[in-house]
Amino acid sequence: MSQPANLNVVPFVSVDHMMKLILQIGIETCLTELAAYVEEDFRRWESFDKTARVAAHSVDGVIELMPASDNVLYAFKYVNGHPKNTRSGRQTVTAFGLLADVATGYPILLSEMTLLTALRTAATSAVAAKHLAPKNAHAMALIGNGAQSEFQAMAFKAMLGIDTLRLYDIDPAATHKCAGNLAKFGFKITPCASAEEAMQGVQIVTTATADKQYATILTDNLVGAGLHINAIGGDCPGKTELHRDILLRSKIFVEYPPQTRIEGEIQQLAPEHEVQELWRVITG
Repeated sequence: MSQPANLNVVPFVSVDHMMKLILQIGIETCLTELAAYVEEDFRRWESFDKTARVAAHSVDGVIELMPASDNVLYAFKYVNGHPKNTRSGRQTVTAFGLLADVATGYPILLSEMTLLTALRTAATSAVAAKHLAPKNAHAMALIGNGAQSEFQAMAFKAMLGIDTLRLYDIDPAATHKCAGNLAKFGFKITPCASAEEAMQGVQIVTTATADKQYATILTDNLVGAGLHINAIGGDCPGKTELHRDILLRSKIFVEYPPQTRIEGEIQQLAPEHEVQELWRVITG
């Protein structure tokens, strides 16, 4: 059957396309330029029509839709989080997204977002640390050594000059794989036997664990004054990484309170507990 000559074709970016694009640009350049766009959007945060992501939870994980619009473009991301997937050789997270023209409602781009999720999460973490972490920080602990930890390390190296990594995961094989993958990027890497050991001598710590539970990855006694904690693993109700006492004595910065109070570390705190929005810091 012939197709109309004026048929609109929606471009599709596959995982293979995305990998080739990242390799062509270079991972550090890609993360740095992506972070610049993230920071630019934070500077115009109030122009976005936002809503907390729509989540469907099960005993095995979560499936979420994440919509946003600036009245010119509309976008959504579909993403899942299923920690048990690794047991059957599947990925914990997969995602895709759609970009549409608000004026016509027509879709203009369909893209994989599994790799993009990893890149955006790492870039946003680095943007936050750029404004909040101790100046001249050079060492970071990575607790939870799945694929996201590698993107985190490269983003922090590209944007903050982090050159020293201390790695810990409850699965030593994950730490070994992470260290091997990051070795070629010029880091000084120390595999550690505990979270306590990983925290020694660092100025920044990223927690990126996967288990869907109220966990205490960091206890209060491990956290000294002036430490920047990038807690990104607490991403759904019933899932946390930090002991509540750490939060009670910290300055807390979040991306979007209506979502973070449901899914982030601060679900442990009273609804009226004061937090600061990251966009307010970035805009001064």
